[in-house]
Amino acid sequence: MAQLDPRYAQSGYPARTTAAVDEGLRSYMLGVYNYMAAGVALTGIAAYLTWSFAVADGQLTPFGQMLYNSPLKWVVMLAPLGFVLYMSFSAERMSVGAAQLAFWLFAAVMGVSLSSIFLVFTGQSITQIFFITAATFGALSLWGYTTKRDISGWGSFLFMGLIGIILASLVNLFLQSSGLQFAVSVIGVLVFAGLTAYDTQRIKDGYLMVAGNAELAAKSAIMGALSLYLDFINMFMMLLNLFGNRE
Repeated sequence: MAQLDPRYAQSGYPARTTAAVDEGLRSYMLGVYNYMAAGVALTGIAAYLTWSFAVADGQLTPFGQMLYNSPLKWVVMLAPLGFVLYMSFSAERMSVGAAQLAFWLFAAVMGVSLSSIFLVFTGQSITQIFFITAATFGALSLWGYTTKRDISGWGSFLFMGLIGIILASLVNLFLQSSGLQFAVSVIGVLVFAGLTAYDTQRIKDGYLMVAGNAELAAKSAIMGALSLYLDFINMFMMLLNLFGNRE
């Protein structure tokens, strides 16, 4: 006879067999990773298409001039942050369809924002760093999913590191210091590597709170995908700044 998962009994959820819990968890995490992977793919497509319209024969087109050399660049740069804040504070009130739409729009806008990397780095370098990031992310996320160690204590430390990276990056917008940029990139790789494992375990453990509520589970999967997506994209950008070959 299958044993019951004691975590459900402690949290007040109806008792389920371990096999049923594992099956539901696998389906839930698969949904998270599918959303995340699709979001990354959409971002890549949007970035490449935007760059294709912005550059012709090695020169910026009128669209490219508007996008990269006008005040519009600040709107494009800050728009993804606006989407993240909106989704974070409105998730509970949004329907599943609205949450999906917001996620896809965010991924597309992020692609437009990141399209400038094609002006700075070689295509081969971008491809290589992308696959290095994918392999690193996969290994860290797998460890976060399978480890028996409780890494929830990492949260405060990683959050402080993230705030430090944001503040240093804002300062460097004005200083344009290569040394500060290098330090931010090194620390950023470490922080987002830790966040990948931490978020994976947090999302996995959070399944117990949404199991049995299809709508809540669907929205939770989208928000979980958003967290992992941000970990992946930021790790990619930090590694690209460190090891990418510039044009």
